[in-house]
Amino acid sequence: MAVTDAIEEPSPSSNFSQPPPRHFYVTVVDRLHFKMDTLVHLLGVAARRPALPIVVCCTSRDQLDAVCSAVSNLPFISLASLYSDLAESDRNVILEEFRKATVRWSQIVNAGQSGGGGSGGETGNNNDESNTNNNKTKSHMIVVTDACLPLLALGEAPVSARVLINYELPSKETYLRRLATCLAADGIVINVVVGGEVITLKNIEESSSLVIAEMPINISEIL
Repeated sequence: MAVTDAIEEPSPSSNFSQPPPRHFYVTVVDRLHFKMDTLVHLLGVAARRPALPIVVCCTSRDQLDAVCSAVSNLPFISLASLYSDLAESDRNVILEEFRKATVRWSQIVNAGQSGGGGSGGETGNNNDESNTNNNKTKSHMIVVTDACLPLLALGEAPVSARVLINYELPSKETYLRRLATCLAADGIVINVVVGGEVITLKNIEESSSLVIAEMPINISEIL
């Protein structure tokens, strides 16, 4: 499924209405490299929203590594990953940085437009300021396995991503756990599924009282 490149500015009014999470799916042909291509293209379009906080969930370490390898060189993504043998101190830093990214996103939405801008200043500092601004406007993305989701029972706070992408479709219980630990109250879930998984997704939808719709061609309709 192609995703068009049209992106609109965040709507200021969305901050006040606080709609519930919305769930979508995009179907790809039953080939792994097409699935990865779909993810990369989806990120390329979505990441045109400055500072968009994104979580990508995988069921296995192998898939996490594959996703990280595919997106690590994307210039519009600030990438981190959570996996089982990550040092606790590194994990805490990653989670804290992501929470800061969600604050930046909220500030952009509250302002009603993304381009902030301070013109003026000494030209000698322009490069440093430009690099700082570029880092702040990159989409901040965490790739995580289910074994390493935030541990709410142990006091870890949810990360409240604007967009949660299920790169691999989990069980119903894990699907709901991903929502609880990774998604903002008004966030968006995008499920990347191969053709045969649509039935599984519909079973999750029915047993969880969710509405999971086919993703619009124009992604600006949901972001």
